[in-house]
Amino acid sequence: MSRQILIDSQFSTVVCAPVFTSGEGLSTQVAVGPDEGLKHPSWIMCDNLISLRKTDLTQFLGSLARPRLGELDRALKMALELS
Repeated sequence: MSRQILIDSQFSTVVCAPVFTSGEGLSTQVAVGPDEGLKHPSWIMCDNLISLRKTDLTQFLGSLARPRLGELDRALKMALELS
């Protein structure tokens, strides 16, 4: 999970929130699935932010609609303790 504007930028790496097939429903996790273009129910894990080389991102899997982006914003705020 990352932002398209950053992927399109000159930077060689991007900060990503990994997506896993299982989650615990924590406030730092966002449930996603077929409605977002994924093959099965999954979880965006905002507690596990990582930096990846853009060359390692080889497939587009899906995207988030506005309401789901709001959930992601809240999860990132919780994970990073932002107000």
